Amino acid sequence: MADHNALPLVVLTEHFARLPGIGRKTAERLAYHIISQSDEEVSEFSDALLAAKREIRHCSCCQNLTDREFCPICEDERRDHSTICVVEGPKDVTAFERTNEYNGVYHVLHGLISPLDGVMPNQLKIRELLARIQKQDVREIIMATNPTVEGDATAMYIASLLKPMNITVTRLAFGLPVGGILEYADEVTLYKALENRNKM
Repeated sequence: MADHNALPLVVLTEHFARLPGIGRKTAERLAYHIISQSDEEVSEFSDALLAAKREIRHCSCCQNLTDREFCPICEDERRDHSTICVVEGPKDVTAFERTNEYNGVYHVLHGLISPLDGVMPNQLKIRELLARIQKQDVREIIMATNPTVEGDATAMYIASLLKPMNITVTRLAFGLPVGGILEYADEVTLYKALENRNKM
Protein backbone atom coordinates (compact mmCIF):
# COMPACT_ATOMS: atom_id res chain seq x y z
CA MET A 1 0.00 0.00 0.00
CA ALA A 2 1.12 3.54 -0.59
CA ASP A 3 2.87 5.53 2.12
CA HIS A 4 -0.11 7.89 2.45
CA ASN A 5 -2.21 5.15 4.12
CA ALA A 6 -2.56 4.96 7.90
CA LEU A 7 -0.12 2.50 9.48
CA PRO A 8 -2.84 0.26 11.06
CA LEU A 9 -4.42 -0.13 7.61
CA VAL A 10 -1.05 -1.08 6.12
CA VAL A 11 -0.45 -3.64 8.90
CA LEU A 12 -3.95 -5.10 8.47
CA THR A 13 -3.39 -5.42 4.71
CA GLU A 14 -0.07 -7.19 5.30
CA HIS A 15 -1.77 -9.70 7.60
CA PHE A 16 -4.45 -10.47 5.02
CA ALA A 17 -1.77 -10.80 2.32
CA ARG A 18 -0.11 -13.58 4.33
CA LEU A 19 -3.20 -15.78 3.96
CA PRO A 20 -2.97 -18.47 1.23
CA GLY A 21 -4.51 -17.44 -2.07
CA ILE A 22 -4.82 -13.77 -1.07
CA GLY A 23 -2.96 -11.37 -3.34
CA ARG A 24 -2.06 -7.77 -2.57
CA LYS A 25 -5.16 -6.25 -4.22
CA THR A 26 -7.54 -8.64 -2.44
CA ALA A 27 -5.74 -7.97 0.86
CA GLU A 28 -6.29 -4.23 0.38
CA ARG A 29 -10.00 -4.76 -0.39
CA LEU A 30 -10.42 -6.90 2.73
CA ALA A 31 -8.62 -4.34 4.89
CA TYR A 32 -10.80 -1.48 3.59
CA HIS A 33 -13.91 -3.62 4.12
CA ILE A 34 -12.99 -4.29 7.75
CA ILE A 35 -12.43 -0.57 8.34
CA SER A 36 -15.85 0.22 6.85
CA GLN A 37 -17.65 -2.18 9.21
CA SER A 38 -19.15 -1.23 12.56
CA ASP A 39 -17.27 -1.90 15.79
CA GLU A 40 -19.78 -4.65 16.59
CA GLU A 41 -19.21 -6.44 13.27
CA VAL A 42 -15.43 -6.24 13.64
CA SER A 43 -15.70 -7.50 17.22
CA GLU A 44 -17.81 -10.48 16.07
CA PHE A 45 -15.26 -11.26 13.34
CA SER A 46 -12.41 -11.04 15.85
CA ASP A 47 -14.28 -13.28 18.33
CA ALA A 48 -14.92 -15.85 15.58
CA LEU A 49 -11.20 -15.97 14.73
CA LEU A 50 -10.18 -16.38 18.37
CA ALA A 51 -12.89 -18.99 19.07
CA ALA A 52 -11.84 -21.06 16.05
CA LYS A 53 -8.21 -20.95 17.16
CA ARG A 54 -8.99 -21.80 20.81
CA GLU A 55 -11.76 -24.37 20.40
CA ILE A 56 -10.81 -26.38 17.30
CA ARG A 57 -8.58 -29.37 17.95
CA HIS A 58 -7.75 -32.77 16.47
CA CYS A 59 -10.30 -35.56 16.77
CA SER A 60 -8.96 -38.18 19.20
CA CYS A 61 -9.64 -40.89 16.63
CA CYS A 62 -9.11 -39.64 13.06
CA GLN A 63 -7.13 -36.42 13.72
CA ASN A 64 -9.59 -34.31 11.68
CA LEU A 65 -10.52 -30.88 13.01
CA THR A 66 -13.36 -30.76 15.53
CA ASP A 67 -14.55 -28.83 18.57
CA ARG A 68 -15.28 -32.04 20.51
CA GLU A 69 -13.25 -35.08 21.51
CA PHE A 70 -14.54 -37.03 18.49
CA CYS A 71 -15.65 -35.57 15.17
CA PRO A 72 -19.21 -36.24 13.85
CA ILE A 73 -17.90 -38.73 11.25
CA CYS A 74 -16.15 -40.89 13.85
CA GLU A 75 -19.23 -40.74 16.10
CA ASP A 76 -21.56 -41.82 13.29
CA GLU A 77 -22.38 -45.51 13.82
CA ARG A 78 -23.91 -45.73 10.33
CA ARG A 79 -20.46 -45.26 8.74
CA ASP A 80 -18.28 -48.23 7.80
CA HIS A 81 -15.52 -48.05 10.42
CA SER A 82 -13.68 -51.00 8.86
CA THR A 83 -12.63 -48.82 5.89
CA ILE A 84 -10.28 -45.89 6.54
CA CYS A 85 -9.45 -43.33 3.88
CA VAL A 86 -6.06 -41.76 4.64
CA VAL A 87 -5.76 -38.13 3.49
CA GLU A 88 -3.20 -35.35 3.74
CA GLY A 89 -5.35 -32.67 5.36
CA PRO A 90 -8.82 -31.72 6.64
CA LYS A 91 -9.72 -30.06 3.31
CA ASP A 92 -9.45 -33.49 1.64
CA VAL A 93 -12.10 -34.87 4.01
CA THR A 94 -14.41 -32.04 2.95
CA ALA A 95 -13.75 -32.84 -0.73
CA PHE A 96 -14.66 -36.52 -0.27
CA GLU A 97 -17.74 -35.70 1.79
CA ARG A 98 -19.04 -33.47 -1.01
CA THR A 99 -19.31 -36.54 -3.27
CA ASN A 100 -21.87 -38.17 -0.92
CA GLU A 101 -20.50 -41.52 -2.14
CA TYR A 102 -17.97 -42.58 0.49
CA ASN A 103 -19.40 -44.19 3.63
CA GLY A 104 -16.19 -45.15 5.44
CA VAL A 105 -14.17 -43.06 7.90
CA TYR A 106 -10.98 -41.04 7.55
CA HIS A 107 -7.53 -40.53 8.98
CA VAL A 108 -5.87 -37.14 8.52
CA LEU A 109 -2.05 -37.12 8.34
CA HIS A 110 -1.65 -33.31 8.51
CA GLY A 111 1.06 -33.30 5.87
CA LEU A 112 3.13 -35.52 3.61
CA ILE A 113 6.62 -36.96 3.94
CA SER A 114 9.02 -34.48 2.34
CA PRO A 115 12.65 -34.70 3.50
CA LEU A 116 13.59 -31.69 1.34
CA ASP A 117 11.13 -29.59 3.34
CA GLY A 118 12.20 -31.18 6.62
CA VAL A 119 8.96 -33.18 7.05
CA MET A 120 9.71 -36.69 8.30
CA PRO A 121 7.27 -39.57 9.07
CA ASN A 122 7.38 -38.94 12.83
CA GLN A 123 5.96 -35.45 12.26
CA LEU A 124 2.78 -36.82 10.69
CA LYS A 125 -0.15 -38.61 12.36
CA ILE A 126 1.09 -42.04 11.28
CA ARG A 127 1.63 -43.42 14.81
CA GLU A 128 -1.99 -42.53 15.59
CA LEU A 129 -3.14 -44.44 12.49
CA LEU A 130 -1.20 -47.57 13.50
CA ALA A 131 -2.52 -47.39 17.07
CA ARG A 132 -6.06 -46.99 15.75
CA ILE A 133 -5.73 -50.03 13.47
CA GLN A 134 -4.60 -52.19 16.39
CA LYS A 135 -7.70 -51.20 18.41
CA GLN A 136 -10.31 -51.47 15.63
CA ASP A 137 -11.40 -54.15 13.16
CA VAL A 138 -10.00 -52.52 10.00
CA ARG A 139 -10.24 -54.38 6.68
CA GLU A 140 -9.16 -51.75 4.15
CA ILE A 141 -6.96 -48.67 4.11
CA ILE A 142 -7.47 -46.36 1.12
CA MET A 143 -4.41 -44.23 0.47
CA ALA A 144 -5.88 -40.97 -0.86
CA THR A 145 -2.80 -38.77 -0.90
CA ASN A 146 -2.21 -36.56 -3.95
CA PRO A 147 -0.41 -38.09 -6.99
CA THR A 148 2.81 -36.18 -6.31
CA VAL A 149 6.29 -37.37 -5.36
CA GLU A 150 5.51 -36.61 -1.70
CA GLY A 151 2.04 -38.16 -1.89
CA ASP A 152 3.34 -41.35 -3.48
CA ALA A 153 6.25 -41.60 -1.03
CA THR A 154 3.88 -41.20 1.93
CA ALA A 155 1.45 -43.80 0.53
CA MET A 156 4.26 -46.32 -0.07
CA TYR A 157 5.76 -45.72 3.38
CA ILE A 158 2.45 -46.32 5.15
CA ALA A 159 1.68 -49.34 2.93
CA SER A 160 5.03 -50.89 3.95
CA LEU A 161 4.13 -50.44 7.64
CA LEU A 162 0.72 -52.06 7.11
CA LYS A 163 1.96 -55.04 5.08
CA PRO A 164 2.57 -57.32 8.12
CA MET A 165 -0.92 -56.54 9.46
CA ASN A 166 -2.83 -58.41 6.72
CA ILE A 167 -4.91 -55.35 5.83
CA THR A 168 -5.90 -54.57 2.25
CA VAL A 169 -4.19 -51.33 1.19
CA THR A 170 -5.54 -49.62 -1.93
CA ARG A 171 -4.58 -46.43 -3.75
CA LEU A 172 -6.94 -44.01 -5.47
CA ALA A 173 -7.06 -44.45 -9.23
CA PHE A 174 -5.67 -41.48 -11.15
CA GLY A 175 -6.13 -40.61 -14.78
CA LEU A 176 -8.34 -38.60 -17.10
CA PRO A 177 -10.99 -36.40 -15.52
CA VAL A 178 -14.64 -36.89 -16.49
CA GLY A 179 -15.21 -34.85 -19.64
CA GLY A 180 -11.47 -34.56 -20.29
CA ILE A 181 -10.07 -34.38 -23.84
CA LEU A 182 -7.19 -36.71 -24.70
CA GLU A 183 -5.18 -34.24 -26.76
CA TYR A 184 -4.93 -31.85 -23.79
CA ALA A 185 -3.83 -34.49 -21.27
CA ASP A 186 -0.18 -34.64 -20.25
CA GLU A 187 1.88 -37.82 -20.55
CA VAL A 188 1.71 -38.76 -16.86
CA THR A 189 -2.08 -38.38 -16.77
CA LEU A 190 -2.45 -40.55 -19.90
CA TYR A 191 -0.10 -43.16 -18.45
CA LYS A 192 -2.09 -43.27 -15.20
CA ALA A 193 -5.33 -43.52 -17.17
CA LEU A 194 -3.94 -46.54 -19.06
CA GLU A 195 -2.51 -48.11 -15.92
CA ASN A 196 -5.78 -47.77 -14.00
CA ARG A 197 -8.09 -48.87 -16.82
CA ASN A 198 -11.15 -50.96 -15.91
CA LYS A 199 -12.91 -53.86 -17.61
CA MET A 200 -16.04 -53.05 -19.61
